[in-house]
Amino acid sequence: MANIKDVARLAGVSPSTVSRVVAGSSRISPETQARVREAMMALNYYPNANARSLVRRATNAVGVIIARPAEQAFANPFFPEVLRGIGAELHRHGYDLVLTMTTTPEEEHAACLRLLKQRRVDGVILTSSRVHDALLEELVAGEYPFVLIGRAGEGQPVSWVNNDNVAVGEMAVEHLVGRGHQRIALINGPEELTVSLDRRQGFRQAMARYKLDLPSEYEVEGEFTKDGGYRAMVRLLTLPQPPTAVFCADDAMAVGALMVLKERGLTRQVALIGVNDDPLTALLDPPLSTVRIPVFDLGSTAARLLLDGLQHGVTGPRQVVLPSQLVVRESTNWTL
Repeated sequence: MANIKDVARLAGVSPSTVSRVVAGSSRISPETQARVREAMMALNYYPNANARSLVRRATNAVGVIIARPAEQAFANPFFPEVLRGIGAELHRHGYDLVLTMTTTPEEEHAACLRLLKQRRVDGVILTSSRVHDALLEELVAGEYPFVLIGRAGEGQPVSWVNNDNVAVGEMAVEHLVGRGHQRIALINGPEELTVSLDRRQGFRQAMARYKLDLPSEYEVEGEFTKDGGYRAMVRLLTLPQPPTAVFCADDAMAVGALMVLKERGLTRQVALIGVNDDPLTALLDPPLSTVRIPVFDLGSTAARLLLDGLQHGVTGPRQVVLPSQLVVRESTNWTL
């Protein structure tokens, strides 16, 4: 079997350089890294991960926690896309991704701490941001390496990456008002999630700015799924005075809402706008207007923030807010 000295000899570098490439060090030039990896492939050399972990007290693995049942998470294109962003960045630096699915906040809490305390990963990325989340407090107190996709509470010393979800809600309402709508409803996600609270805040702020009535029954809560959007739209259409436009806080919900409108022949009577710009939204009938979120970049940026701490010792909480963009398609591209 080939060893590290064989790889170094073939690549024309020192054994320590090979070790740094295996460890994912950014101090080695891309050309040298490529030469070393080619030598490793030619010699069929695989570093002993267990031995490296014991020596370095590191696993070269990052845990990703998705606090959703698998059938729900992967039915929403957001999670595969954010995982693609995380995975691409980790792969670039020689890290493995350890994915853990949980169904409740309690399971998420236990699974996250288990990964870290048993040193199965070097750090974790959380994909759900909750109000008053005890897990964040414990991770901060234990000085564990982690990054949150979403917004942490005010004043919490947490590194996170997010988009401005208040602005997302405002952007959607402003577009619908510009098309002549005044009876505008919201199909929102669970209230314990900060993304739901922020998008609702933006929705309400824009409605107030335009002095539009907002009956309580015009705000419906559901899961970020097609079924959640379907049930919510059915409920809105049973009102004595249904809305003429609906802002769905997620494209998956908007797909379910659109199914109801198509079944009842209302696609040109009720405008519909979602959030995320999932790849298939442009292929719907009618194509869905949406607020585009850079989901891949959310994942890759979260991974980069975590690796900055793991590899380069970058300390202190850092927050990154990525931009959003309105995408107008046929589901709202008509004037009331």
